[in-house]
Amino acid sequence: MKAEAWKSSMGAEGLLVDVREPFEFQRENAEGAVNVPLASLVVEDLLQRAAGRKVALICQSGTRAGMAKQKFADNDEVVVIDVGTLAWAQAGLPTVQGKSVMFLERQVRIAAGALVAFGVLLTLLGQGWGIYISGFVGLGLVFAGVTNTCGMAMVLAKMPWNQRVASCEVPVKA
Repeated sequence: MKAEAWKSSMGAEGLLVDVREPFEFQRENAEGAVNVPLASLVVEDLLQRAAGRKVALICQSGTRAGMAKQKFADNDEVVVIDVGTLAWAQAGLPTVQGKSVMFLERQVRIAAGALVAFGVLLTLLGQGWGIYISGFVGLGLVFAGVTNTCGMAMVLAKMPWNQRVASCEVPVKA
């Protein structure tokens, strides 16, 4: 569903749920949206919160919202906002600008680069085992590329600076 169509047809009557991570939601979100990260989304809890209202799922580009929609099976009360917050903002619909947090991908690049450099430095200083740090990070990056799953990103996403959430977060079961 297009952002404009959902906003005009549902307005305040629908529940807009942003399924991005808290640090992404905090950067910018559609006005009126509540944050329920995809990883912690519990269908029954969200439907109870919606209390019979239609639910629109939104993320940055629509991919994670589509994944979240699959958890709801064939529920016609749940729709996906096509192209997410990008389309929402481009349509001139109101957004909330929050505190800017460094993107997770950038954090991974910084951490991986620092670990590789540290391993090389240790090796150059005569600590031969330092090369294993660099090798481990390299293998981790290859694994992340092959499986599209990044362990370092999962760890960094749980760090305190990535857990700050807006006050309108929907409480959900873990």
